[in-house]
Amino acid sequence: MAKRSGNWMTVTEFCEEMGVSRSTFDDWRAKQRGPKCIRLPNGSLRIRRTDFENWLDTLEDAA
Repeated sequence: MAKRSGNWMTVTEFCEEMGVSRSTFDDWRAKQRGPKCIRLPNGSLRIRRTDFENWLDTLEDAA
């Protein structure tokens, strides 16, 4: 298992936690349906843990 950095998630960590493929993540991101990401100078993406949790909250069914 990959080491968790605490405040930031890699895309791999996000996909593992959500149980989705990288292509699903890329599709959600292209459709602006995924959590907010930042792009590092090396081109890789990171997701702030708080942004991930807030995004999850928006998915809760109100019923």
